[in-house]
Amino acid sequence: MLAQIQTQLVAMFQGVIDSLIAGAPGVVLAVVLVVAALVVAKVVERVLAAAMARVRFDAMVSKVGIDQTIQRMGIRESLNKVVPRIVYYLLLILFAKTAADSMGLVAISDAIGAFMAYLPNIVAALLIIVLGSAAAQFAGRAVAEAATNSGIEFGASLGGLVSGLILFVLGIMAIGQLQIDTDIIRVVTAAILAGMALAFGLAFGLGSRDVTRNILAGFYARKTFEIGKEMEIRGERGELKSITPTQTLLQQGDRVIAVANSVYLDDVVKQ
Repeated sequence: MLAQIQTQLVAMFQGVIDSLIAGAPGVVLAVVLVVAALVVAKVVERVLAAAMARVRFDAMVSKVGIDQTIQRMGIRESLNKVVPRIVYYLLLILFAKTAADSMGLVAISDAIGAFMAYLPNIVAALLIIVLGSAAAQFAGRAVAEAATNSGIEFGASLGGLVSGLILFVLGIMAIGQLQIDTDIIRVVTAAILAGMALAFGLAFGLGSRDVTRNILAGFYARKTFEIGKEMEIRGERGELKSITPTQTLLQQGDRVIAVANSVYLDDVVKQ
């Protein structure tokens, strides 16, 4: 009985030793790969950082407004440092997969492979958010400036609305890139937009016809008549003080006369 136990213990230890000997080349290879990975990744990081600094990548990004979007995401460091660091870690992950394959760690290798396969989706979603946010800001500023130059007092709010709508659409696109189901979001969004369009149409078509008429008449009047000159409207003569979205203001001495802008469509106006 004792001899049998002895034989089994010897066989077990022999199996362990054989396994260590058989796995030694893989362990040595993994160690070599780790060291090589650290060296290569660090060299690539420094070369990339130097190249980005040479072409003034930060200045290029700042011109299109992407740096502001990145700062709002909580990234305060320069992109000349952030991008090379990300590349450094990605290279380490790739080398880690190779090391796991050499040691026969299939589960770890498969997990890293799945992450690397999903990584393009993450990159695409981030690019949509970063580049799209810059485009949304530019569009919002352009709309606000155009509306303000046209005399629309709520130009800033209109620009913010346009920017917000663009960001909302981009957010749905980014979620779609992450392979997350967005059907319910699209259905709810379509319902909300349809309701807003219906309410907007009814308000302007029924309840706000006169206001809309005054706004449109004032828009064209601001392009035709010059502020500060004498003007006669419906028998009232005075200095044209301003043309608001809905009214025209005439200065008569100490008095200010307000006339609806629709007068430009109904009566003869002299300046």
